[in-house]
Amino acid sequence: MTEQLEPMPSDWQRALAVVAHPDDLEYGCAAAVAAWTDEGREVGYLLATRGEAGIDTIAPAESGPVREREQRASAAVVGVRTVEFLGHRDGTIEYGNGLRRDIAAAIRRHRPELVITLNHRDTWGGVAWNTPDHRAVGRATLDAAGDAGNRWIFPELTEQGVEPWDGVRWVAVAGSATPTHAVDATAGLERSVRSLLQHRTYIEALTDEDPETYCRTFLTGNARAAAERFGGRPAVTFEVFAR
Repeated sequence: MTEQLEPMPSDWQRALAVVAHPDDLEYGCAAAVAAWTDEGREVGYLLATRGEAGIDTIAPAESGPVREREQRASAAVVGVRTVEFLGHRDGTIEYGNGLRRDIAAAIRRHRPELVITLNHRDTWGGVAWNTPDHRAVGRATLDAAGDAGNRWIFPELTEQGVEPWDGVRWVAVAGSATPTHAVDATAGLERSVRSLLQHRTYIEALTDEDPETYCRTFLTGNARAAAERFGGRPAVTFEVFAR
């Protein structure tokens, strides 16, 4: 028998999603975000970069503002009003204390019970290699969830009036090859397609396929693939680390 995925924890009100680039959340878990905001939960987005190095045919100085606008529009489709950018350089993010501190500061400010990030491992499973930015941000987010609650780690944050927050109860990793939990994607799937479609500049540079067909095929395919492990329901999967 295929081991079934557990439903995601539901006893929370605020979440913060921390990823490297515009579109990371739309490829990973926007259908779940739509379901959560429908329930009245607060979800904020924190992006380490503006994705300025992501389009080969558009120079970073032009691409960055375009991708930021598209990300804000994309978030709005699934009910997310708060979108922040840390301004790290796309493609060359380094795991380290600076990145941990930036994310810990955001967690302290937003005070989430649930933190969401993207796959921090070397691969997506098998031989599909992950990017340095995803690995660095995912790992730093897992660490920063603890850093945020310890006043003696990055004490300069406390000195700046950013008080510790030890209320993170889970970190949920989207795009994991070893998921443990899932969210029913039925209600949010159509909006997740429209949300990813907001990244039209990026998608049109990525593929010659019709953008809507591309988005719909990718997202519905992933959701249906997860259904076998979630009672036959299309799903968004997460690997959940409890704290």
